[in-house]
Amino acid sequence: MMRTRPLKVALLGCGVVGSEVARIMTTHADDLTARIGAPVELAGVAVRRPDRVREGIAPELVTTDATALVKRGDIDVVVEVIGGIEPARTLITTAFEHGASVVSANKALLAQDGAALHAAAEQHGRDLYYEAAVAGAIPLIRPLRESLAGDKINRVMGIVNGTTNFILDKMDSTGAGYQEALDEATALGYAEADPTADVEGFDAAAKAAILAGIAFHTRVRLDDVHREGMTEVTAADFASAKEMGCTIKLLAICERAGDGASVTARVHPAMIPLSHPLASVRGAYNAVFVESDAAGQLMFYGPGAGGSPTASAVLGDLVAVCRNRIGGATGPGESAYAALPVSPMGDVVTRYHISLDVADKPGVLAQVATVFAEHGVSIDTVRQSGKDGEASLVVVTHRASDAALTGTVEALRKLDTVRGVASIMRVEGE
Repeated sequence: MMRTRPLKVALLGCGVVGSEVARIMTTHADDLTARIGAPVELAGVAVRRPDRVREGIAPELVTTDATALVKRGDIDVVVEVIGGIEPARTLITTAFEHGASVVSANKALLAQDGAALHAAAEQHGRDLYYEAAVAGAIPLIRPLRESLAGDKINRVMGIVNGTTNFILDKMDSTGAGYQEALDEATALGYAEADPTADVEGFDAAAKAAILAGIAFHTRVRLDDVHREGMTEVTAADFASAKEMGCTIKLLAICERAGDGASVTARVHPAMIPLSHPLASVRGAYNAVFVESDAAGQLMFYGPGAGGSPTASAVLGDLVAVCRNRIGGATGPGESAYAALPVSPMGDVVTRYHISLDVADKPGVLAQVATVFAEHGVSIDTVRQSGKDGEASLVVVTHRASDAALTGTVEALRKLDTVRGVASIMRVEGE
């Protein structure tokens, strides 16, 4: 039987994503009613600048007092798309205290305080859904915590930032330098005026923390994620990658240790074979590759940002939360029972591509090989070229720990015949 009393929704934020959420709620109202089993009513919209014209939103719904809106008591669901830590954190906990469930797209807050937010939701018997916090429109959070809940996930590796993927893809396809590719991304609206959060990996690291926590049933905070940006990636790095049959992507990698006793989460540029599905992800798109015991290998692909894609994920959560509300139930909350330790980056084992500037004279290769051997790092291939007393030496290792590789590089820098370390890049996906 269709419920006639509408479910009331408070919208916090009415920017690119929020305005699209409001538009879809209005234009698809009949469909949403049919899917949920009750009408959904936009009961209020909290904004910072009330004088701005917001097409399709009644002026009387607009308020600057977000706290009063979430405290009303008749609100069923609060949709938070303002971002940042505060006031979002206080508004969400206040919403729980006053009987509302929450749908959020706030990756930074969830990565930092997800455990506390889940605890508050559980305390008050309410839902906390956040599909839109990672990879935009791509269904990822719900498959990890529901569809694969009976499986053992071993690795989650993906491209979770469209801006960085656009830049690296442009460098790969056109030979452009980093700054040139960034300027194009900015002109096209893919990069913010201050792109630091994207290009230095902060955005991807927050998403990695969320993904790792869900995949491994372990609390993983932003501070647990090793982060490296991509501003030092050069056209020469892409040339080296192509010689290896690879390209370069900024990857978020969450993986379980071989013995299953710990997990790691990291974000950094990496060479990836062209044969790997992630290598073909172009432009501003996102993709996440999941490896599990029973399901095997899965890949989720699609637009990872933007008003409409992100609003799609928000509305999907809204429908689920409203259905739970009608049924008097709540969906899955935090699952952190495994409580696995998060290992430091030094314990991570992978392959490496190291480019050295060396003196072009006999014995250099032997010296370099000796250093690798002394630090327990096995060499897979070596390529040397040069003239006029200077040379380039490219070493690709077998799998080695980050700590062992760091010690190797420190020792190499002390050799008189090594002029400098041009680049170090991990090789993933093999």
